[in-house]
Amino acid sequence: MSKREKRSAQPGPAPRRAVIGYEAEFNVYVGEQKMRPEEVFGNPQRIVRQRMIPRAGRSFHMPSGGAVYFDTGVIEVATPIIDLEEGCCLRAGRSLWEQIGFLRRELDAWEQCNGTTVRLEGFSEHFNVSVPLGRGLTAAGLRQAALLLTYMLPVPVMLLAANRSSTGVGVRPRGNRIEVTVDFTPDPDLMMAAAALATGMVLEVIGWEDHGLGELRKRGVPVIAGFRPRRHTSRKGWLARADCFPRNPFAADPGAEEWLLTDGRTASLRGLAREIAEPFRTAIRAVTDEPGCGHVFAVFDGRARSLMDFPDRPPKYTDVGRSIAWSRRTSRPLPRSAYERVIHHVIEHRRVRVDGMTYTPERMLGWYEIAFREVKTGKRRVFNLDELAATLSRRRAKTAQA
Repeated sequence: MSKREKRSAQPGPAPRRAVIGYEAEFNVYVGEQKMRPEEVFGNPQRIVRQRMIPRAGRSFHMPSGGAVYFDTGVIEVATPIIDLEEGCCLRAGRSLWEQIGFLRRELDAWEQCNGTTVRLEGFSEHFNVSVPLGRGLTAAGLRQAALLLTYMLPVPVMLLAANRSSTGVGVRPRGNRIEVTVDFTPDPDLMMAAAALATGMVLEVIGWEDHGLGELRKRGVPVIAGFRPRRHTSRKGWLARADCFPRNPFAADPGAEEWLLTDGRTASLRGLAREIAEPFRTAIRAVTDEPGCGHVFAVFDGRARSLMDFPDRPPKYTDVGRSIAWSRRTSRPLPRSAYERVIHHVIEHRRVRVDGMTYTPERMLGWYEIAFREVKTGKRRVFNLDELAATLSRRRAKTAQA
């Protein structure tokens, strides 16, 4: 790792409130040939026609509110950080698909200009959940919590997010957050259901006093006999890969009661997922809405389809974003979170006025801080999202009183 990369990897100031953020990675096919995006486009600014605000490293903030960058041969899009509150998983899921839709439209224009096709093949998605302030988890404690979650999350997550060709579910401690990784889910409803389950369970578990594996037996969490997670293939963390189980669960019938548990019982993957998730129903409901929470358990009960119900990986993985299958629930308008409103203000290159001075946004410094230039003097000043949210809130209040 270069000195510059080491500096950019250092954790910056943390938001004052707990947040979530989602990411999605895509393989790129140009003229039906798989290619590295950096070799085709150079950088994301060669795809997006509008001027973007640069971020740390080689990423940019898109006009749609999220970030885009090239990462080891894939295109990755990410949501802005979104305040942890009721409905936040719906907001984050909608935001991620907004980023995908925006990128797809820009690629449509690129296709017309260059006379060749470009398609995005779904590769992976990541659900990031920050540790709420006051939990007091050390780095070692967070790693232990991530290992504990690796015994709990894989089966319910795979039922909601994976397909027959998937290979694993990962849990990684990263600074002040937990990241859950799985194959990309091309269905917005299922993606938001998986995100709500992962977010609710992560938040509940990191609030436990003890994160030793003994909690599994103490709390009656069912575990498949013979399951042993392995170290994650990238960064620190753990991975529940297909070969960590007695046999490949991704290729199995989700409804077949053929999985021996450590307590001697036999269960199906659907039944196991429901049994694991049921104690967390309130935590899951707290980050989505009632229909969203209901969809999670409808999949586990077999009343809604899982992508693992299909004999092969559905074809909609191969050309993501060309059309988006919004349901009536996921397409309805939702208010933006406080942090989202700030980000949209900044990416529209709108000025802010603080202490009688007017500032123009220059670049994002990670996810929480933004560098500005004072219009008259050109002096650089850094604001964080909480400071800007308070400034914009005061301005809206004055406008409402006028």
